[in-house]
Amino acid sequence: MNYYNEIKNELINNEITKKVKDYSKNRSDLNTYYNVGKLLSEAGKQYGEKIINEYSKRLTSELGVSYTKRTLFRIRQFYLLFNNQKVSTLSTQLTWSHYSELLSLDNIDEINYYIMITEQQSLSVRELRERIKNKEYERLDDKTKEKLITKKETDVVDFIKNPIAIKNTTNKEIISEKVLQKVILENLDDFLKELGNSFCYIANEYKIKIGNNYNYIDLLLYNYEFNCFVVVELKVTELKKEHIGQIEVYMNYIDKTLRKPTQDKTIGIIICKKDNKFIMEYCSDNRIFAREYYVL
Repeated sequence: MNYYNEIKNELINNEITKKVKDYSKNRSDLNTYYNVGKLLSEAGKQYGEKIINEYSKRLTSELGVSYTKRTLFRIRQFYLLFNNQKVSTLSTQLTWSHYSELLSLDNIDEINYYIMITEQQSLSVRELRERIKNKEYERLDDKTKEKLITKKETDVVDFIKNPIAIKNTTNKEIISEKVLQKVILENLDDFLKELGNSFCYIANEYKIKIGNNYNYIDLLLYNYEFNCFVVVELKVTELKKEHIGQIEVYMNYIDKTLRKPTQDKTIGIIICKKDNKFIMEYCSDNRIFAREYYVL
């Protein structure tokens, strides 16, 4: 079998398909690279590893497209992952660029996780790269990882990261609740994703009147999975008894004034500073577990 000619024809046909049928570009890419990866694997077994370097030079010269040695190795790796059924079924919702990012990972379970969230959340390549860079999978609870491996049913709380990253892009020294709040709000979307996929932002410094006094809730969120409001209070000290009393008053206020009969009771969360880390020290609902926070 002439492996080189087979590989060359696969790549040429793929380029033709991409020009004629724009809608099928991604499917054609993935099918082509899978087939080419298979041929590279077989050629390597017969002729040795040096054959990939030879093919790289010839393909680049004859097709006018740069097929580097690294690219061909990645294509072969792509085939081996799916051929050995180490990862989930090949998904055309991910592009070759997505898979290229994943091929840098060694942990098969981690690869499966990122394939899953890319499909579910329609992550771009840049977003996927950022999730990998922030070690999202590594920060999942071991029980969650086991559920994913054994394909058991998961809960929204399973995907709260530990620790949760709070991005401090302005490098402000966090010395007060106001500064911590500002740091979170500057990267609110990232913060909500770290907390979980079901949290929505409503307001910060939410004004409420208790008796003759006005108070302000640091962050008011909504969780559509639990169908309830979430009151978040921020502290730069360790948790104190009065903090719990304060948030319980706020939760009761939201239940009486905003909550509808079809909604669940309001959840309260207090984020405190402890041992130079920000942690979820208190949560009124056992559906949400205490997690550590750290500032990037």
